[in-house]
Amino acid sequence: MRKGQEEMRKGQEEMKNQIQSHVESKVGEIKDHVNSCIEKIEEDVQSVKREIGEVKGEVERKIEEVEDKVQGKIEEVEDKVKEKIEEVKEKVQVKIGDLEKRLSELENRPINFPANPDLTYSRPTVKSRTFDGQTSWTVFKTQFDVVSSANGWNNRVKASQLVASLRGSAAEVLQRIPSDKLTDLMTIENALEARFGDSHLTQFYRTE
Repeated sequence: MRKGQEEMRKGQEEMKNQIQSHVESKVGEIKDHVNSCIEKIEEDVQSVKREIGEVKGEVERKIEEVEDKVQGKIEEVEDKVKEKIEEVKEKVQVKIGDLEKRLSELENRPINFPANPDLTYSRPTVKSRTFDGQTSWTVFKTQFDVVSSANGWNNRVKASQLVASLRGSAAEVLQRIPSDKLTDLMTIENALEARFGDSHLTQFYRTE
């Protein structure tokens, strides 16, 4: 029993290390991808800010240009100049408003990263051991439960995996289970417990 417990402990430690290593690797890749996406958004924000600065500079140049052209004819063309300036200002304000709206959206939108199949975390599949009835059923069941939990199996999948792991005299137990119960986890475990569990071993030693 002590040897079985030691094997179980080593098996659990090995599975823990495998899962931890896999998760740490994926976390590192995801962090790199996140940083790349954030840098791209920051570049977009800076680009929009530059566009706003260029538009404002262009407006100032246009106004100065108009003022220079009409300087000598202020009285004659004063009304036309005002209309032209207002027209330019309105167009510019519309464009600035659009650019500022885009900037606000970029600064406030949530960071939705594009899906990258290479960085999608997938739970590592941990293989279960086989049981032939020659080793401790209690140790095997404990290890099997750990593997089932690590792989996220439901009871139906656990039942099929348990059946697939049986060998030798353990597999012969299945012959006494009705075919419609071979997907019922409790039925299979109870049959194996009755045949190989601690209560069976106690009765066996008493007989001897």
